[in-house]
Amino acid sequence: MNIIKTQPKSITTESTKYCPGCGHGIVLRLIGEVVDELGIREKMILTAPVGCSVILYDYVFCDVIECAHGRAPAIGTAIKRVHPDKFVLIYQGDGDLAAIGTAEIIHAANRGENLSVIFVNNAIYGMTGGQMAPTTLIGQKTTTSPSGRTIKGMGKPIRVCEMLATLEETKYLERTSVHSVRNINKAKAAIRRAFQNQMKGIGFSLVEILSMCPIGWKVSPPEATQFIEERMLNYFPLGVYKDTE
Repeated sequence: MNIIKTQPKSITTESTKYCPGCGHGIVLRLIGEVVDELGIREKMILTAPVGCSVILYDYVFCDVIECAHGRAPAIGTAIKRVHPDKFVLIYQGDGDLAAIGTAEIIHAANRGENLSVIFVNNAIYGMTGGQMAPTTLIGQKTTTSPSGRTIKGMGKPIRVCEMLATLEETKYLERTSVHSVRNINKAKAAIRRAFQNQMKGIGFSLVEILSMCPIGWKVSPPEATQFIEERMLNYFPLGVYKDTE
């Protein structure tokens, strides 16, 4: 039986600007579905920084604040403290969250801010030219690591969920993926949980989502899903890393 879903009311009908095979569009759809199901569109404020997330204002029916690169958690903290009744969603990529914005995400988590963070990890700077990101795998070639990332001089990729799990005030951390239907369904469940945590006032929640970047990786869309299955999952295992409810 074919199941046809209607367009989420929280998502616009604007034609996507994401590259073919990119996972951001899938993540956006999941967010829209969860927002509709929870009925929080009218009180949601989204913070988006520089990167592929910068064009979110074209795709969502809610207030969006564009932040300086890496500063979405700081802006989100300010909004939530001034308007504690609002639902604040933070949407970031790996180059943004785990490099330029490392201090902001760590300290927001350490303070236990009541925020929901969607962290899209595609192991590269997708929008700005395919440079090496903090999550780029060892041996992975990018425009700034043309011979492949090495441990010496470049260090190992950063595992964000594992790092934030060491902070006592983080409440919910889960790593998911959108490279298969099964994992897309799990990602939606994790997003819902992170949103509900904020609605209940539980505290800081982050969902990491492994996502495809065919253009940045210089592969076809099918090869991109295979890259996640064969390479990324080995270094970034999926699962719940913290749940203190």
